[in-house]
Amino acid sequence: MTSVALGADHAGWELKEALKAWLFDQGHQVLDFGTHSPDPVDYPDYAAQVAEAVAVAKVERGILVCGTGIGMAITANKVPGVRAAACSDLYTARMSREHNDANVLALGGRLMGREMALEIVKAWIETGFAGGRHSGRVDKISAVERRHTDRAASDP
Repeated sequence: MTSVALGADHAGWELKEALKAWLFDQGHQVLDFGTHSPDPVDYPDYAAQVAEAVAVAKVERGILVCGTGIGMAITANKVPGVRAAACSDLYTARMSREHNDANVLALGGRLMGREMALEIVKAWIETGFAGGRHSGRVDKISAVERRHTDRAASDP
């Protein structure tokens, strides 16, 4: 089974709780970084924690939920080694894994219901990376990341 870190803001809290229960029921290991209530919070705080857990291999994958998934994905992609994809349908969820080797999934709690989100998560968890020509493309993404990480480290 897969180890998964979860994170959500107030707009994604309810859906995160449903996903957490489903992941546990499926036998996955779950690390919940919060939020733990519907009280307003800032999504970058949770996206960063999940992305960092994925980047240091504390977990294999991360799932983030905010209103649209966009802010969570943008934040998570700032962490080196993370390939976060905001997905709102089965096709993009599968392709994010198969072609891009996405290790973080970002969902919009205001864009979909529980059942669609569960279908997307199931497809995303079960889909493997195709490798082949896609490996070279993912390597190029990593090279871009290294160039900019190196540049940032050398700036005074």
